[in-house]
Amino acid sequence: MDKYMLEALKEANKAFKAGEVPIGAIIVKNNKIIARAYNKKESSNLATSHAEILAINKACKKINNWRLIDCTLYVTVEPCLMCCGAIIQSRIKKVVYGTPNEYYGAVESIDNALKNYNVEIESGILQNKCSYILKEFFKKRR
Repeated sequence: MDKYMLEALKEANKAFKAGEVPIGAIIVKNNKIIARAYNKKESSNLATSHAEILAINKACKKINNWRLIDCTLYVTVEPCLMCCGAIIQSRIKKVVYGTPNEYYGAVESIDNALKNYNVEIESGILQNKCSYILKEFFKKRR
């Protein structure tokens, strides 16, 4: 599990270098990474350009199906409500995230949006590394 979160962290580092909030996501199916993405809200000027949404779109194209059944989403930060909706709609079976999002986190922090949809949740994977990159990003911005 750590190895996949490390891959999501690589995506977060790309976001950091691009001046985006450093959140990275990957989608795994049958122990193979089928999609990678990082936040691109600033560069795209689109509120929906979250790492999770971009990874879901890439994964759907990769397998030529909107149903991401038997896929796991690894994301460095707890998904927001919008991303939870995309997770539900794409039928992702498991979400693994690194650090909580006390302001927008809709998996466990401020809401339990996935609770009634049989989505398995695992949190706290490489939490220190996932929170560190966020803290460093915002420290540089202030």
